[in-house]
Amino acid sequence: MFATRTAKLALCLAIVYLVWGSSYLVTAVGVKHLPPLLFGGVRFSIAGLLLTTLARLRGQSVRLDRVEWRHLTFVALGSILLSNGTNTWGLQYVASSQAALLNTTAALWIAIFATRGPRAHPLDARTTVGLAIGFLGAALIIWPRGSQLTSGLPQQGVILIGVLGWAFAAVYLRNVVSKLDVLAFTGMQFLLGGAMLIVAGLALGEAPRFKLTVAGLWPMAYLTLVSSCIAYLAFAWLAKNTTPAVAGTYAYVNPAIAAVVGWAILDERLTGTQIIGMAIMLAGIAIISWQSKRRRLAPLP
Repeated sequence: MFATRTAKLALCLAIVYLVWGSSYLVTAVGVKHLPPLLFGGVRFSIAGLLLTTLARLRGQSVRLDRVEWRHLTFVALGSILLSNGTNTWGLQYVASSQAALLNTTAALWIAIFATRGPRAHPLDARTTVGLAIGFLGAALIIWPRGSQLTSGLPQQGVILIGVLGWAFAAVYLRNVVSKLDVLAFTGMQFLLGGAMLIVAGLALGEAPRFKLTVAGLWPMAYLTLVSSCIAYLAFAWLAKNTTPAVAGTYAYVNPAIAAVVGWAILDERLTGTQIIGMAIMLAGIAIISWQSKRRRLAPLP
């Protein structure tokens, strides 16, 4: 029994690390062939339909009252429309490894946002030091390269807006109680968020550019089935069968995975300053996590 559980733990961690770590690169490939908002909208809509169907087959209720609609709307707005929408758009211009690093700053924002709400945690001295260190590292990551003082800064700023949206959604969900099971809530969240992205994409005139080809279909299939469904189910198992500290380690591992696959496949490079910034930022996040012992969530790629 112990060996079986250990094997499941190792398998689920490997899935979450490799799949979510590589999803930034897959998204970067996908947006070369499909418009970003419709790309994300169709992906999440299909994934939401699959997860909701699975929830129904398991006997879970998907009935929504006014309160559940409000919860779903806020979470879908922050975690999908803002987070995925800005990340997918930004990956047209920003290296996948750098986008992964920027998303890791969600742990810093969550610590700040978590000081409000029914389950608020005030910032103590150690957490404040961790935040200061983390934001110093984040500043080095987005530091302009060479003499191009505005190189990539607007696009990185848009991605950071999405990170704020994810952090808000994570803290909001932490402070409310839903009547839905996690699987059913996530499926409905994906459906609603996917619809939001589709509406935004249509409003911005992306429809004429949405033409499925083999080059665009495989990233869509991978992110829908593997990243949104299989990796999510693996993470859900980790959340129930191991400690939050172990389950949350993906937030530290994913940037490294993204950097390796981006270097190996897309020939991406990080500057020495950015690598130092990554180390400093992760040190700050580690200080916050070890002190608070709360799960830190980074955005779903």
